[in-house]
Amino acid sequence: MAFDYFDKLSDDDQAIYRASDAIIELNLPSVASAKPLVKELKESLAGEKTAAVQRTCARLCQELCRQFKVEEVSVRVLASRPSSAAGELHGLYIREEGRRPRITVWMRTAKKAKVVAFKTFLRTLLHEILHHLDYSKFEMEESFHTEGFFKRESHLQRQLLGAKAAEDKPRPKGQIGFEF
Repeated sequence: MAFDYFDKLSDDDQAIYRASDAIIELNLPSVASAKPLVKELKESLAGEKTAAVQRTCARLCQELCRQFKVEEVSVRVLASRPSSAAGELHGLYIREEGRRPRITVWMRTAKKAKVVAFKTFLRTLLHEILHHLDYSKFEMEESFHTEGFFKRESHLQRQLLGAKAAEDKPRPKGQIGFEF
């Protein structure tokens, strides 16, 4: 199923969109080596110290990049989310020629400056890592928010949080997972 903006894309971008949409799973080679970092992230976030959260996010991203065999990203964790009339910015992935890709996430809500709930924060971090994987692992020229993209995000989070595979929805006909 394509999102509304699909019809406005060029033929080349529609092909990239379809390729992204077809990949619905991302199996971590070693969930066990990443889980302690997820636990540490939860504890760091509860401690509400930006520097500690940033160190843990960087280590988790480094581990995910190692497992997926892609270049590392730099990670910044900033305090309160920027906001506008359109809403709050949760995370940002930036690729620039000649520079290491960068992920920025914010650990506090814009309005009340409360620490973001752990699962929401983890999902945001994984979302930005998935943009990195679209470019670095899957070699896509664009990283679109497709249904497959969001399924990969959910699948990766379930693995890291220890959710049972039985909770996964059945794979729609014609869609594939991606093993490393």
